[in-house]
Amino acid sequence: MTGEGLLGAAELGAPLGERATLVQFSTAFCQPCRATRRILADVAALVQGVAHVEIDAESHLELVRRLGVDRTPTVLVLDAGGRIVRQASGTPRKADVIAALGAAIP
Repeated sequence: MTGEGLLGAAELGAPLGERATLVQFSTAFCQPCRATRRILADVAALVQGVAHVEIDAESHLELVRRLGVDRTPTVLVLDAGGRIVRQASGTPRKADVIAALGAAIP
């Protein structure tokens, strides 16, 4: 990891959002991951400066272990500097994602 509790573009395989980043860990045959993908993409489109990055958990096992991801979908909310401010498993509600962004965006 970039630093204690930080994730950067190198780990994510994509640039961080200007204000926050929604990171989704998924697997190929995960049905709830599809709904989560739509929800996070919608929120990223609604909130300026927020990026959505989806990571294939099976292809990034070292990162999965390091972050304690034990099921998919798992969603991380990162602030602009890549600090993890929230982590949750399962399909989130859109309102909960927007509320979690409040902890990441000053």
